[in-house]
Amino acid sequence: MTEKESPARSAEPIAATGAADSRRWIALAFIAVAQLMIALDATVTNIALPSAQADLGFSDEHRQWVIIAYTLAFGGLLLLGGRLADHLGRARALPVGLLGFAAASMLGGFATNFGVLVAARGLQGAFAALLAPTVLSLIATTFTEPKERSKAFAIFGAIAGSGGALGLVLGGVLAEDLTWRACMYVNAPIAVVAAVGVRYVLGGSGPTRRTRLDLPGGLLAIGGMTSIVFGCTQNTVLLGVGLVLLAAFAVWEARVPEPLLPLRILRSRNRVGAYLAVAFSVAGMLGMFLFLTYYLQTVLGYLPVQAGLAFLPLSAAVLASSQLAARLQAHLPPRALIASGLLVAAAALGLLTGLSSTGAYATDVLPAEILLGLGMGCVFPSAMSVATQQVNPRDAGVAAAVVNTAQQVGGSIGVAVLNAIATGVAAVAHADALVAGYTAAAFWAALAFATGALVTAVLINAKAPKRQQGRLSK
Repeated sequence: MTEKESPARSAEPIAATGAADSRRWIALAFIAVAQLMIALDATVTNIALPSAQADLGFSDEHRQWVIIAYTLAFGGLLLLGGRLADHLGRARALPVGLLGFAAASMLGGFATNFGVLVAARGLQGAFAALLAPTVLSLIATTFTEPKERSKAFAIFGAIAGSGGALGLVLGGVLAEDLTWRACMYVNAPIAVVAAVGVRYVLGGSGPTRRTRLDLPGGLLAIGGMTSIVFGCTQNTVLLGVGLVLLAAFAVWEARVPEPLLPLRILRSRNRVGAYLAVAFSVAGMLGMFLFLTYYLQTVLGYLPVQAGLAFLPLSAAVLASSQLAARLQAHLPPRALIASGLLVAAAALGLLTGLSSTGAYATDVLPAEILLGLGMGCVFPSAMSVATQQVNPRDAGVAAAVVNTAQQVGGSIGVAVLNAIATGVAAVAHADALVAGYTAAAFWAALAFATGALVTAVLINAKAPKRQQGRLSK
């Protein structure tokens, strides 16, 4: 992924001859199903979390780890997962990731206590870290003709983009009509179907090139990130330990022959600014997603399926805004879109500081959801474009992987910090106290968005693409 592939094995078997053309599109269907499962799991569990908490009896202080275990393992192991996909061969890595994800999901469904559920979520994240880079690289290597490639990524993007919204509704239906455990079980049949289909269509190619797995680097990265997340809420000593481990990771990566993260990628101020913009965005968004889920179900008394449906306007606003932002990217400098999007999101969270125990969805939640969606839709396309542009082809895969790492780790820190704030304010399980905790978290989430806007404005100085082209043509 991050290195040149061997000419003899540069493509998976399905792309080897023109006779396999129809099989490539069948393969895309199964690959897209794998991505759909990852997208579903990002939201389906959140909607079911209040039901799981009531069933297993864990506290508000501990609920965050059901989300963090997944996002932290996902983000911390993502770079290692990309290398492992190269080591195994992508057509082998995908079934391994899918079946591992299915097994972890079944473990979570059978969980009889909080510890088993968190462990299962961590395993889901670990296998998702193998799946995500494998899925993208399989599409990139299977569809090499520009027109087909655009079509394939358009189909893939539509499925990936709709997965989160589908997860909201599906999670609500399963938790309400069956049990929260069904939200875990549902992954198993999806994963098995995709794994069997991928194995049948793609076959079992060997590794694209022989790679060395940087296990010490992977351990330092996940250890540092985990310590920082724990340190943000539990112990400031751990925060210092995390920073030391990440510093050791940077030193190690500068010396190892095949690093997980070539440090040259971080020499661009624009790229670093984009990574931070994504991290701040997901930190605020994922944290408030958690509290709005509890506000709707615990305070307003919504059923799980009603809560899932209540989030659909946010998804629709993200989709509409991202389409507009994609058109504006050619005419506006990236920081104009990213910073303004973060400020709009901050305004949305500002509205949520006015929540009350007697509030109404239409007047207190819906306007904030729409604003938040409009803001986030401007941030993500522009930030991801900046993060991956002007990158040496050999570093394209790892540059994209760092974007995903920023998303997952930012979300982990955001959920940890905001949950600590909310539970610290809400000392008793009374509606007014709970809402006071949620509004306090909303204030700090708004501050995170505003900080992200400032960081973006300072670091990102790239020009609008059309303006850059004009300068080059002179």
